[in-house]
Amino acid sequence: MISIDSLSKSFGSHQVLNNISICFQKGRVYGIVGENGAGKTTLFNCIAGIEDHQGRITADRAPLKNHLGFLQTEPYFFSKITGEEYLRLLCHARHKPAERAAQKNIFELPLKQYAATYSTGMKKKLALMAILMQENDYFILDEPFNGVDIQSNLLITAIIHKLRELGKTILISSHIFSTLHETCDEIHLLQNGVFSKAVARADFDLLEREMKQVSIGNKIEQMELK
Repeated sequence: MISIDSLSKSFGSHQVLNNISICFQKGRVYGIVGENGAGKTTLFNCIAGIEDHQGRITADRAPLKNHLGFLQTEPYFFSKITGEEYLRLLCHARHKPAERAAQKNIFELPLKQYAATYSTGMKKKLALMAILMQENDYFILDEPFNGVDIQSNLLITAIIHKLRELGKTILISSHIFSTLHETCDEIHLLQNGVFSKAVARADFDLLEREMKQVSIGNKIEQMELK
């Protein structure tokens, strides 16, 4: 469980998150949606301990950051570290064995190759493998499906289902609504620094229609396409 109480975050005079309180339970998958700049990544950075903030973030395993696997939108890799070395590094950071990396290479990545030379999708898959091998209790997946091939998207979806089955707490952001529909138990809409709506699975289709109406509206007509 992750509990957030009165979380606020500003950058100068710009208020990004405004007094958010919410609880994310074990064995549940939560989708976090919102327009670009809504504060999704800032929220994730606060939970991960990367950003200072006001308010409290607690979990049933402390410190939270030592039990959290954070898949960032654009994972960072040192220029001279191979995929296999990266997996070892992240496992050793959590005192977990890094054995059988080749056996666990479910994405069939070139682990002897420098990770910095990987494509965007390959980097994301390597970073995901690493946080899975750490055996974390909490997972934040920031745009896990972007830049990844269709076959890997199916595998990532199956991984999320398995993590839920194992009782993990999982937060996902995605601009691909169908992936949230496939994976989430609840979807929370982040607007103007607050969660404006929480939607259960039964109402996902309604939320998608509402978001399409807001996003598209009459903008196609405005373009006067010919």
